[in-house]
Amino acid sequence: MENGVMQILKAEALIDVPWKNGGGITRNIAKGLTGDRPAWTLSRADVADDGPFSDFSGMMRVLTVVSGGTMILNTTDAALTAELWKPVRFDGGLAVTSRLTDGPITDFNLMFDPTRCDGHVMTRQGPLVSQCLQPVQGLLAFHGLAGTPKINGTSLKPADTAFITKTHAALELAEGDALLEIRLSYLDRVPIALCIADR
Repeated sequence: MENGVMQILKAEALIDVPWKNGGGITRNIAKGLTGDRPAWTLSRADVADDGPFSDFSGMMRVLTVVSGGTMILNTTDAALTAELWKPVRFDGGLAVTSRLTDGPITDFNLMFDPTRCDGHVMTRQGPLVSQCLQPVQGLLAFHGLAGTPKINGTSLKPADTAFITKTHAALELAEGDALLEIRLSYLDRVPIALCIADR
């Protein structure tokens, strides 16, 4: 769906890409490109087993468990705990081995090049009526978690993603509604093209 200021990628449009090691499935949502070089990416992943994370050196990563239980991210120095709907931020080049505490999970991932942009992920839950301001230069996006939260009057279902590029966003979340707010602020004036998975 596209209305000039907001584009929505439906969950059913996402394509399953199995991992080479058989440990899960990735669904690419969108990326920001300068030429053929990604400045940022958004994706969902089904994680079925414990195991190592891929190396994304040069990128920062914000991981949010969106369904299932808790995932422990073990590094050489510490352990990070990724709980349901609580974003965890870490260096994409960090050697991480995951451990699932309550069976398979699904996570949402923002990865971004910190030399090109800064990225943040926040969980918003209803009841809530609020306005989210568009970054001066960047992108505002929302990913559905539960219920049917409304963005500029349009309902977002779980695993749908809305992209706001030309205006601010008016949020209406009833009791039981939840979504992720994703903010990307670009650090220079080199154009970054939005490439949505099903476009």
